[in-house]
Amino acid sequence: MNEAVVERYARFSRDEAPGRSELYAEWAAGVAADPEVAAIIGRIPATKRQPPLVFAVSRMLGAPERGYPAWAAWVMEHADRLVTEASRRGLQTNEPQRCAALLPALAALDGPLALLEIGASAGLCLYPDRYSYRYRERESGRVIGLDPHDGPSSVVLECEVIGAPTLRMPRVVWRAGIDLAPLDASDPDDRRFLTSLVWPGERGRVERIEAALDIAAADPPLLLAGDATDAGTLAALASAAPSGATLVVTTPGVLPHIPRAGRDRLLSAVGSMHAVWISIDPPGLHEAWRPPVDPETWGGFVLGRDGVPLAAVDPLGAFVEWRASGTDAAG
Repeated sequence: MNEAVVERYARFSRDEAPGRSELYAEWAAGVAADPEVAAIIGRIPATKRQPPLVFAVSRMLGAPERGYPAWAAWVMEHADRLVTEASRRGLQTNEPQRCAALLPALAALDGPLALLEIGASAGLCLYPDRYSYRYRERESGRVIGLDPHDGPSSVVLECEVIGAPTLRMPRVVWRAGIDLAPLDASDPDDRRFLTSLVWPGERGRVERIEAALDIAAADPPLLLAGDATDAGTLAALASAAPSGATLVVTTPGVLPHIPRAGRDRLLSAVGSMHAVWISIDPPGLHEAWRPPVDPETWGGFVLGRDGVPLAAVDPLGAFVEWRASGTDAAG
């Protein structure tokens, strides 16, 4: 029996899936108790056998979204396909809802913006100016609506806001991203993979991602396959940004997935660039915050600009609690 697989899937079933996807909780518990299926998953490289990835790949390939016996039967029949596809994929959750958390940090920047996202996947977080926003103030219940200049978008992002951040649509004139394995918003397999990464039971996310994929496919960003922790690779992409635009490097949720040595190289490279850095990170992930944040009391991920903490945010953009002073908020 593959003990590492059993332990990982038992933990996922017990601690991570309940309350978010009961079907994934059932599948993971089944794997932990099924030596044959655990052995198949054990053939996948250790860095590629996370339950959300394996489950997503199986659904992408046609596994039924039914109880564990039906799913396990599919896995037994399609073991080689599952192992091959999972071995070449990675968790690339590309949630456009994150733009609702990024927008307050972008709104205070002057001039046209050139966006460069690290860990861009299909680039869905490179279109903050193409989505509609509905910010609901927690205290008053008032809704602040923002739409693109040409009218409401097919992607509408709802977000609870606490405090008084600047909320206005940015003007984006260039968008680019770098990823170890970028996805193509117009490719049917990549689209199916991204929507399969949504856990069963999460309402509204598939429709939102599909609509954002349509926007990206109609006006594709510049996506580079490469390692952003290599300073030369990052600088080469940044050099393609148009003159006269403010270069903004964004890292919305990607830094936790980069090993520490590479993360340190990346932060050093970004710090040496003539660019604004906007990030969404766990508060205890790195020591770049000025002033430092206390992970025990912060109350969410940190939305930061050039290392200055601006707001506590939901990592996927469901809420923004603005905490910056007027000077910090001005950029």
